[in-house]
Amino acid sequence: MSTDAATAATTYITPALKDSLNVWSAPEVSHPVDCSDIRKWAIAVYWPEVPPKIFWDEAYAKTTKHGGIIAPREFNPFAWPAVRPADRAARPAKRGVGERTMNGGQKETYGVPIRPGDVITSKTALVKMEENTGKLGLTLYKYTEMRWTNQKGEFVRSRISISIVY
Repeated sequence: MSTDAATAATTYITPALKDSLNVWSAPEVSHPVDCSDIRKWAIAVYWPEVPPKIFWDEAYAKTTKHGGIIAPREFNPFAWPAVRPADRAARPAKRGVGERTMNGGQKETYGVPIRPGDVITSKTALVKMEENTGKLGLTLYKYTEMRWTNQKGEFVRSRISISIVY
């Protein structure tokens, strides 16, 4: 889209974008979570302090309401994949109107804690979009949800990320 054509655009919501609304991605499945994964993550997050015992001391963790070790809320079982996804296509050095994107923030919601042995499934979908006209001109707000469940189908976590296209 040329800059002149984009400037005159009345919407950035294309038919393809409309068709992708509420279409969930193929599931991505983690390896089983290991106690060592949780312990190392907790050490990294709390460094140089000692992490809370709930994340690494089984005897202590058994005395808590959780009845065993749990992972810190921000733990990511997808952080170290054995095979990394292919790099994204190179982006143009200069972008025109309607091709620029910035991060509009995110909101996390947590469910049951991740425990040793859990296998987490992740799915992603564009769940909402809206346009407004502001200081940057026509602006599209895209809300993408990432949702995790465990092997029992229990809700673990969701993140709604907002992308701002202008």
